[in-house]
Amino acid sequence: MKEKLYTIELNDAIKAGDECLFCWLERKLEQENLEFVLGSSYMEDDIRAETSQKGFCRHHTKMMYDYGNSLGNAWILKSRLEYLNQELKKQMAHYVPGKRSNFLERFKKSERTLSGEGTAMAETWLRSEETHCYVCERMRKIYERMLDTFVYMLHSDPEFCRLLLESKGFCIHHFGDVLKICEEKLKPQQKQEWIPKLAKLMERNLDRVQEDIEWLIEKYDYRNKDADWRQSRDAVQRTMQKTVGGYPADPVFQCRK
Repeated sequence: MKEKLYTIELNDAIKAGDECLFCWLERKLEQENLEFVLGSSYMEDDIRAETSQKGFCRHHTKMMYDYGNSLGNAWILKSRLEYLNQELKKQMAHYVPGKRSNFLERFKKSERTLSGEGTAMAETWLRSEETHCYVCERMRKIYERMLDTFVYMLHSDPEFCRLLLESKGFCIHHFGDVLKICEEKLKPQQKQEWIPKLAKLMERNLDRVQEDIEWLIEKYDYRNKDADWRQSRDAVQRTMQKTVGGYPADPVFQCRK
């Protein structure tokens, strides 16, 4: 099958031999988006206007700081702070002390959005500002397309399917996403074929990681001090990844220039 952009990404991920191909893709996406935000794009007016309004979650703000590029961070933060300062002044102009409970009742009945319009309380607006992140939103859109591509490759790319069934599977978090997209996008006959295969793949690899973490514990017994480590040296971080996703042992992602 001729490779396209997202099939290339998925083939690279499956060949990486990781504990979870979507963890591998997610890390790659996150790093690429940090590089994009703190690259020359921060000088582009349309990008800076979007980052000013959407801002960044706490996790990605920390990653931006760790990445470096003080000038890029300063430009982005300057614009974000200007936006927050202006909006906060607007919100506080409508804030009426002592009306909190009445407002919340009206808000529930009207089901209005948290856009800060009308009589919206400053507290409500502030909480809404914590619900969006420029990097998270970019990653989510690309990740959803990659899940769609994953399903497409299940019924169109035999080589990918072979590598998948020989792989280490997924973490629990991403396996949930895989099951969901398979239920939504696969035809009934394809579900009957693929969901049991994916379940066996997960079971086999969870058993493998379980054996590794159990042997790591056994290695701390003085009777096993001279025994081979087998595959258990990095069992803690791999078990963490398998159970919740991510890479706890990764070094800080920093600018390489």
